[in-house]
Amino acid sequence: MSDQISGARPTLEAVAERAGVSRATASRVVNGGTGVREALVEKVRKAVEELGYVPNQAARSLVTRRTGAVAVVVAEPESRVFADPFFAQQLLGISRELAVHDSQLVLLLVEGTADYERVGRYLSGGHVDGALVFSLHAEDPLPGITRRIGLPTVFGGRPGWPAADGDRSVLYVDSDNRGGAREAVRHLLSLGRERIATVTGPLDQTASVDRLDGYHDILMDADPRLVVEGDFSEAGGARAMAELLDRAPDVDAVFVASDLMACGALRVLRERGRRVPEDVAIVGFDDMASVAELADPPLTTVRQEIEEMGRLMVRLLVRGLERRSEEDSGGRPLSSLVTPTRLVRRASA
Repeated sequence: MSDQISGARPTLEAVAERAGVSRATASRVVNGGTGVREALVEKVRKAVEELGYVPNQAARSLVTRRTGAVAVVVAEPESRVFADPFFAQQLLGISRELAVHDSQLVLLLVEGTADYERVGRYLSGGHVDGALVFSLHAEDPLPGITRRIGLPTVFGGRPGWPAADGDRSVLYVDSDNRGGAREAVRHLLSLGRERIATVTGPLDQTASVDRLDGYHDILMDADPRLVVEGDFSEAGGARAMAELLDRAPDVDAVFVASDLMACGALRVLRERGRRVPEDVAIVGFDDMASVAELADPPLTTVRQEIEEMGRLMVRLLVRGLERRSEEDSGGRPLSSLVTPTRLVRRASA
């Protein structure tokens, strides 16, 4: 027998013989097909484990029309992706969930305009089963590229392009950015603060717009001088805080739209001789332990489940791929997901 020959690679035929099933049944189980009785599925799985059978990926692709790879496209330059722990957490969630589904992560970064053609060529080349796309900015061509190719895609963050409004085929995973911002501002008001400012993220991204809208939901008549745009980086938070203090020296609280920017803001406040939280209370957004807990003082912030959002993106994509591979794709359509946020209180507010 082939599985008894020393050094020989176990074959699908050997698996079928060991399990006492036909080759077709063994193939269906190994390739994730449906319609096989659970008792037979267990026999095939046991045979695979006993023989150490490893499916031939090329042959498997012919059967399943799947490559076993998923593109993760981040619309940010390398310098930003590898410096910001937000991306590390989200990629961790994506990687762990892809491993559960026996899929490989292929990371594609967009440094500049010229990269879109390269990314588009790769995505259209049949190398991946689908794409997870996040950190989109306004007018980004990536949604149009994936739609034109017909590549199953899940977006990280609420879509901001007009064509996505009401289109149930556009799937995304996001957090309740607006609700989280409202909770942050309410907390600052509960502390008796009267001049509450905000440092926003880049306003060509929907997460930033939603957090600013949440701020205005509570402070509808806020002084325009109390709103300064940042860029989700620590340096950007420092620049924005310095500008804010120059504009409004009497500010006594700031809702900052990311933990990294909040750290930059804390540094500027120290340099300007402002005590936190006695003179100025600070609330961030993200609750990344490597940032918020190590800030000085530790940061009160709005927690979003960053790693879990990465996992949910994968699960949503996998469910869509499974439906495409089945002849009967009936049932309820897939829905986008919005995860809750919550305020985590520490020493900064």
